[in-house]
Amino acid sequence: MKKVFRIIGIVILIGAFGGTFYFLYNKSKKKPDVFETQNPFVSDVVKKTVATGSVVPRFEIDIKPQVSGIIDELFVEAGDKVEKDQIVARIKIIPDMVTLNTAETRLNRAKINFEDAQNDFERQQGLFDKNVISYEEYKNAKVAYDSAKEELAAAENNLELIKNGVTKKAKTTTNTLVRSTITGTVLDVPVKVGNSVIQSNTFNDGTTIATVANMNDMIFEGKVDETEVGKIKAGMPIELEIGAIEKEKFQAMLEYISPKGVEENGAIQFEIKASVQLLDDQFIRAGYSANANIVLDRKDSVLVIPEGLLKFENDSSYVEVQTQTEQQFEKRFVQTGLSDGINIEVTTGLNKEDKVKGEKIDPKKVNEEKTSQG
Repeated sequence: MKKVFRIIGIVILIGAFGGTFYFLYNKSKKKPDVFETQNPFVSDVVKKTVATGSVVPRFEIDIKPQVSGIIDELFVEAGDKVEKDQIVARIKIIPDMVTLNTAETRLNRAKINFEDAQNDFERQQGLFDKNVISYEEYKNAKVAYDSAKEELAAAENNLELIKNGVTKKAKTTTNTLVRSTITGTVLDVPVKVGNSVIQSNTFNDGTTIATVANMNDMIFEGKVDETEVGKIKAGMPIELEIGAIEKEKFQAMLEYISPKGVEENGAIQFEIKASVQLLDDQFIRAGYSANANIVLDRKDSVLVIPEGLLKFENDSSYVEVQTQTEQQFEKRFVQTGLSDGINIEVTTGLNKEDKVKGEKIDPKKVNEEKTSQG
C-alpha cells in the first residue's frame, strides 16, 4: 500500500513539474505579430494651404481735430453707428496768451485807423458835395475808409477765432466741432472729456478723437510662406475659420498678393488680402484672428488610402497587401496622385477589395477588447 501511495506521489510531482515547465514555455514563446488591415476607399482629396492672419475693416479712419484744446463734450461711444458729417465731439479752445495779446493789439490798432479814416472820409465827402475838392481826392478818402473798415472786421474775426474758434459771420461752420468723415461704426474712443488734444497739421498727426470703420466691408489680412505663394493667384476662393466663432465658416475671395516678401523667423512670408463675403445675418468684430484655407487643387471621388500606409523604396512607393493567407503580406508597388496630408490618391496598383497592412496591434488591447466583448 505504501508503495502505491509512493508511486501516486511521484506521478503527481512529475505532472506538476511538467505543467509548470509547459506553462513557462508557452509564456516565454514569442507570439506572432498581428497587424490591422485597411481597405482603400473612395473619397475627395483637397490640397490646401493655410494662411494665418486677422479680419479687419477695409476702411478704418482716425478722426482728428482741426484745433488744439480740451474735449468739452463727447457725443459717441464705442459701438455707436455714425453717419458722415455727424458730430462726434466738441472742443473748447484754450488760446495762447501771446497770440491772444497780438490779436487784441491788432484789433485796437484797426479801431484807431478806422476812426481816423472815417473822420477823414466824412470831411472829404462834405467838401466834395460842395464842389470844393476833386473826385480824385474824394475817391482816395473813400478807398482808405473802406480798407480800414475791412481791416477792423478782419481783426475782430481773428480775435473771435482765437477765443472761440468761430466767427460771427459763420457760427454754423466751426472747427471746434469734430465730425465723422465716413459712415460706419465707432470702434474706439481713446479720449475722455477734459483731455487735451492737439490739432492735425503738417508737423503733427494730431490726437485721435475716435476710430470709425465700415463693418460691412471686411478683409482678411494674412501671410503665406514662399513655398506656397507660387501656387495661389488673385480670384481664388478662400474659406475662413475664425477661432472666436467655432461653428461658422466664412467665404472670401483672394484679391491681393504682395510682390515682396518679408523675413520672419528665418522664413520668407508674403502678405495676402481677401475680401470677406458676409451674409445678411453674419457679423465679424474687427481684429478677430482667423485661418484662411486656400484650395490649391482637388480631385473628387478617387480611390485613396491613408498616407501613413505608404512606404518607399528608392524612387518608388509601395504598400503591403494581405495574401489569401491571413496576416501574410506581399509587397505591391503603386502609383500615387494628389495628397491632402492625410489621405493620398492611388491611381494604379490597388482596388477596393485589397487589404493593406497597417499598424501593429498591441496584444494587450486585443485581449482587453475580447474581454469587454465577452
